[in-house]
This record gives sequence, C-alpha cells and structure tokens, in this order.
Amino acid sequence: MKICLIPARGGSKRIPRKNIRPFRGKPMIAWSIAAAQASKCFDQVLVSTDDQEIAEVARAHGADVPFLRPAHLADDKASTQAVICYALEWTNHQGEACEALCCLYATAPFVQADDLLQAQQRLMESRPGTVVFAATSFPFPIQRAIHLDTQGYSAMFQPECFSSRSQDLKEAYHDAGQFYWATPETWSKVNNLFEGMRPLLLPRWRVQDIDTEEDWQRAELLQQLLTEQGLINV
Repeated sequence: MKICLIPARGGSKRIPRKNIRPFRGKPMIAWSIAAAQASKCFDQVLVSTDDQEIAEVARAHGADVPFLRPAHLADDKASTQAVICYALEWTNHQGEACEALCCLYATAPFVQADDLLQAQQRLMESRPGTVVFAATSFPFPIQRAIHLDTQGYSAMFQPECFSSRSQDLKEAYHDAGQFYWATPETWSKVNNLFEGMRPLLLPRWRVQDIDTEEDWQRAELLQQLLTEQGLINV
C-alpha cells in the first residue's frame, strides 16, 4: 500500500494552532488532505498528531487518525523522520505492508495533486535509496549572499564571485517544504534528505513558508490570486 502521512503536532509556537487555523475558509491541514485525496495515488491518508482537536478536524476532512502520537514524538525536538518511522512501525503491526510513504506537511496550501503524482512516478523510476522532494530555485544568486560581522558590517560568503555575471553563476535550489516520497527502507536509514536525491522543481510562486503572521497573510492573498487566475486547483 501507499501511504500519505501528514505530521501535525499541536504545539506550534510561532503561529499557535497553525495546523487547524482557518486558511481561506477551512482549516490549514484540510488543504493537504484534499490534495492527497485528489491525487488518487494513496491507499491511506494518515494524520500523525498528539492533539485530539487536530485529530477530530483531520477525521472530519476525510483523513485517518488511528493513533495519537506518543509524548516523546510531540515536542519540537522530535524529528520528522522519527515520526515517519513510528507510523511505519504501527502500520506493520497492523499487518499492512507499505510500499512507499509520502510525508506531506500540514502547512502546504499550494501543493497540487499532480505534483504528488509526478513525484510518485519519479520515485518509481529512481535508484534504490532515493527521496523525491519538492524544491524551487532561489530568486537571487546565493554566491553573492552576505552576512554581518560582529560590528554589523557586511561581508560576502563568496567574495570571489563579486565580479561574476549572474548568468555565469550556477543556479541554486532549496527545499520547498511541501512533501517527500520514499520507500520504508529509505525512511529507516536515510541521513540526509537532500544529498544525492531527486527534486521535483516547482515555480517559485507556488512555494511559501508560513512561519509568521506576515507569511500567513501573504499566502492567503497569493493562493486566492492563483486560484482566480486558474493557475492552481484547490
């Protein structure tokens, strides 16, 4: 079977109750559940949470919540990989054999069903041990990034690139923070999700971290605009 696992703990600090806070008319987690269901590539859409209210909201939108996450996997130090492995162990104990698991974040209102399908196909075509994840390009050459010294003055990370033309610098990409496909064997032993793996590249306008109130407001406005323009399906 193929599983979509949506991690959703209750202790979000920067935006309290972020996973179930209303986002354009429905709980944030409902957007991820709907995309997983629309993709039709999962035998089970499972939400892993330690929070009874989140569990009830997830069930109301069609996801399965067959267990509550134990306390040692519910604090902000628990890794996503540990949460995934716990869910896989629980599934095995139920006598269900998992072929592949997609970890889909609860705060990914721009994720599209077709992205999940494309990533699944890419996983099937990839060498063993591969993680397929959503990524996008940086809008500015990272070779020209700066940092501040102890006195507040700027310094380049790569000063040797100051005179390079932008088109001559290698394009860089980053994790989109949406989803990650892998087999159970890979999830049990992978140490680095981004080294030697296969990204599915998304346009920058479909990628938005939501960690602050400003992020939230921007994401709502952007999703509304993209929907009105027919650029995303929701």
